[in-house]
Amino acid sequence: MEFTDKIRQLAQQKQDCIWTLAQQVWKYAECNWKETKSAAATAAALRAEGFSVTEGVASLPTALVAHYGDHGPIIGFLGEYDALPGMSQEAGVAEHRPLAADAAGHGCGHNMLGAGAFGAAVLLKELIAQGLVDAQVEFFGCPAEEDGAGKAHMGRAGVFSQLDALFTWHPDSANHVVGTGTLAVMGVEYRFKGITAHAAASPYSGRSALDAAELMNVGCNYLREHMIPEARLHYAYRDTGGTAPNVVPDRAALHYFIRAPKVHQMLELFERVNKVAQGAAMMTETQVEWTVIDACSDFVPNRTLGQLLAKCMTELGAPAFDQQDEQLAEQFRNTIPPRQRQDNLANSLQCSGMQWADYQDVLLDRHTPAYLHQPKLFEMGSTDVGDASYCAPCAQFHLACAAVGTGAHTWQLTAQGNSSIGKKGTIQAAMILALAGATAAVNSTLLAQAKQDFEADVPQGYICPLPKNE
Repeated sequence: MEFTDKIRQLAQQKQDCIWTLAQQVWKYAECNWKETKSAAATAAALRAEGFSVTEGVASLPTALVAHYGDHGPIIGFLGEYDALPGMSQEAGVAEHRPLAADAAGHGCGHNMLGAGAFGAAVLLKELIAQGLVDAQVEFFGCPAEEDGAGKAHMGRAGVFSQLDALFTWHPDSANHVVGTGTLAVMGVEYRFKGITAHAAASPYSGRSALDAAELMNVGCNYLREHMIPEARLHYAYRDTGGTAPNVVPDRAALHYFIRAPKVHQMLELFERVNKVAQGAAMMTETQVEWTVIDACSDFVPNRTLGQLLAKCMTELGAPAFDQQDEQLAEQFRNTIPPRQRQDNLANSLQCSGMQWADYQDVLLDRHTPAYLHQPKLFEMGSTDVGDASYCAPCAQFHLACAAVGTGAHTWQLTAQGNSSIGKKGTIQAAMILALAGATAAVNSTLLAQAKQDFEADVPQGYICPLPKNE
């Protein structure tokens, strides 16, 4: 491909600043909406590379947009930097060893994700500055992917609407371009209000909010039979109304996740769950209110851009892991049971069409699978990248930054996210993204086809699943 050698050369020059940012964000390990230091470090790194940076976009304090260039197609890269609670772990150590009890850590690898996307923006900027590509590049620092749906807020504000192509990636234990959808999701808190009473002396004068919450869960469990098989309901108690068994609880709260393959299906299921909550309140003569905490759309894979990413991955290859990386990967693999490693690869196998037999004796993935466009299949998870994919033609890939079979949201991924394995994956991801961006920028026919795909896939445009007042 036209820019391959140049991108390799530039990546060699820029790898230190890319990995330094990844290590900074790994160290800060800030959770959703609190990524103050992580966002500031990202903004500083972008300004040092010649980007103009706007912070606090979409009224989100830790969201930012960086821009370079003044003419040509606009190529965007999505970055993230939020961590997960309770995922603290010492770097590169293959035994569970938190840096601090109950502290946050990058168990989903967003320190690498953001730094890799930053690196792609920098590499494409260099091609533009050297007159090799006529384009504009934008980097998006997106907060609260794990819990909060930052990109939904940004999408509603029109942050992505001007883009000709949008690319992102995610650290993983196997390589593939994402050709499937994801589940749209809505997080809702249901709060029941009752009347307290002495549970022995006068229980008849009380109205149990806890009974209402339990009946809601029973009703939703019966609802499962009558919703589409791909939909999901999960719940957790936020408040059980107290700990004294001789007091009728006058309050209780539940946190529900409502998922479905498409946004409109999720919203329809949301209305049905609301009716169950109302029914539970009627049965117990309590009151119920609910608040949408967050919501994000399903991911819409763009066929043209997905095919381009797969070609770029094949051209540049998988990360160049060495024997030392293999030895470290073996230490981590030994902490994960074989069946769990296989389960952790399920999404990669679906996206790549490969088999578990291709991986079960492999320590670090070096495959570069062809792109499989399977928009009617769905990963049984959710991401607010879906909201960006409803706003602009979008494609994403996963790249090995950990031992094969390492699961997301684990201390093992946190540890490998600040290791030689993670570094090589992050730099390689930056190169693949940059090559895709540069190739798209100089190919007006490809961009036109990507836009045509997008308009066919999203005929009604973006309808933000967040309530207007959220």
